[in-house]
Amino acid sequence: MDNGNESLKKWYVIHTYSGYENKVKANLEKRVDSMNMGDKIFRILVPMEDEVEIKDGKKKVAKRKVFPGYVLVEMVMTDDSWYVVRNTTGVTGFVGSGTKPIPLNESEVRQILKQMGVEEARPRIGLNIGQNIRVAAGPFENFIGIIEEIHPEKGKVKVLVSMFGRETPVELEFSQVETV
Repeated sequence: MDNGNESLKKWYVIHTYSGYENKVKANLEKRVDSMNMGDKIFRILVPMEDEVEIKDGKKKVAKRKVFPGYVLVEMVMTDDSWYVVRNTTGVTGFVGSGTKPIPLNESEVRQILKQMGVEEARPRIGLNIGQNIRVAAGPFENFIGIIEEIHPEKGKVKVLVSMFGRETPVELEFSQVETV
């Protein structure tokens, strides 16, 4: 996969017929494969959360759709990728103004993924051990550090930050660091 697309990748929301969210996800995944769109359309999510209900004195956990009638798609928006998604059975359109789909902003996406327990599985920026980074958010904002460990499955890095004249290991999320 060419990494040029990595920076153009954004999350979009598509509207579906109610009750068709999982079907749309499956249909779209098939279309991505059959039409070789894996370099433009990445992850497709139906945001779910656990709902606990007490029935006959027993605790029952059920999955509940967080946004019924909506599916999230991580993609690079081109005429081709738009066409593939838009013409998937069950999709009624993209969420946006007029005909232009509007991507979700990073913080909205992080919040939704966190709520679902889905962490960003891979860094958006090519992070390497030994690389200098700047902390972009959180209590160590603007500190410069060196990457010591990368944990893609958790979406975290361990960074040695220089504080009070000594190196201190700090665990940060990918979203909290940027390359310098």
